[in-house]
Amino acid sequence: MLSLTNKRILLGITGGIAAYKCAELTRLLSKAGAEVRVVMTRAATEFITPLTMQALSGHRVHLDLLDIEAEAAMGHIELARWADLVLVAPATADFISRAAHGKADDLLSTLLLATKARVAIAPAMNQAMWADPATQANLELLGSRDFLIWGPASGDQACGDVGPGRMLEATELATHCAELWKSGAFAGRKFIITGGPTREAIDPVRFISNHSSGKMAYALASEAADLGAEVILVSGPVSLNTPDRVRRIDVESAQQMLDAVLSQIPGADVFIGVAAVADYRPAEVAAEKIKKSSDELQLKLVRNPDIISEVARMNNRPVVVGFAAETEDVVANGKQKLAKKNLDLLFANHATDTFNSDTVAVTAITANGEESLPEGRKEVVARSMLNRIAEILNSKRKGHAA
Repeated sequence: MLSLTNKRILLGITGGIAAYKCAELTRLLSKAGAEVRVVMTRAATEFITPLTMQALSGHRVHLDLLDIEAEAAMGHIELARWADLVLVAPATADFISRAAHGKADDLLSTLLLATKARVAIAPAMNQAMWADPATQANLELLGSRDFLIWGPASGDQACGDVGPGRMLEATELATHCAELWKSGAFAGRKFIITGGPTREAIDPVRFISNHSSGKMAYALASEAADLGAEVILVSGPVSLNTPDRVRRIDVESAQQMLDAVLSQIPGADVFIGVAAVADYRPAEVAAEKIKKSSDELQLKLVRNPDIISEVARMNNRPVVVGFAAETEDVVANGKQKLAKKNLDLLFANHATDTFNSDTVAVTAITANGEESLPEGRKEVVARSMLNRIAEILNSKRKGHAA
């Protein structure tokens, strides 16, 4: 099954009869998990309508370089920065010539100059045009600039000729796209990550909480998405921006966090419980602000649900990874938590060293032993953590295959 989860593909359609294949191509790319945006030349609109491509991609089709409405939203430079891959299909002989010589007289040719993404072209033209020395020289020039050239195929052509020049089929082009990111360690995997603190209301203005910044969870979410995972981040209240290509669900209390996790857990491959979930909550929440009427105030607290234990008890559960922020006997307490909660992996660290810090040092603990990960920025340590999770996933896959 093709996997393009989290990938952003800018599909450029030029004026050739093969443009009709882009409808199926867009459907396949979207089905594989890619977000597709479409740019069409004016000639392309004679072969397939922008309305068709808008319906299939779910986004407005971009047509003109000087478009006031487009520039007010996602302008051409922003569009160029947005893409992970620019795929021109079909790429006519005329467009190949203009691209080879650095023309920038329409939106699509301008995007090729502005983007830092990989660029692939799928040539489509008459067999004589394909064989012409000028076309071949232009292709050689594009190849020297690291353009990917996919195709063409050989066969019957719309003009009645037979020979090379047919655009590759949509399935072939979608496969080529997926192959570019095949090395993503978590391609096609679904991650659910909890992060930040929870807030347990006392009254409408007061709550019980903790010092968790959410930085570790957000670093893990960002790195997992970069490695191809579909990431759902269930976040308590933090002042952090949502990582790119991560779906964030905001919650306040432990119960809300549990409800969000349970709604998303079907089909998950990995659950990482990074959130600092309050162990207790007030038994009753006052409807109005509690007045300062005496020197003492007593609160009755009850236990909150244990989110990670709930996930670990599930049938057909995902790989379950926990965190232990301890103030003493870090490794010993981490081992006890790993066994008690039936986790696959646990990362233990000293609580006072991690809250609101940009760096962290942790010990990775499994049933088979422990390993200290060197202190570093949370983004760097997150990648090391994910490497350990990948090992567990691969081990479980091999065990299942056996």
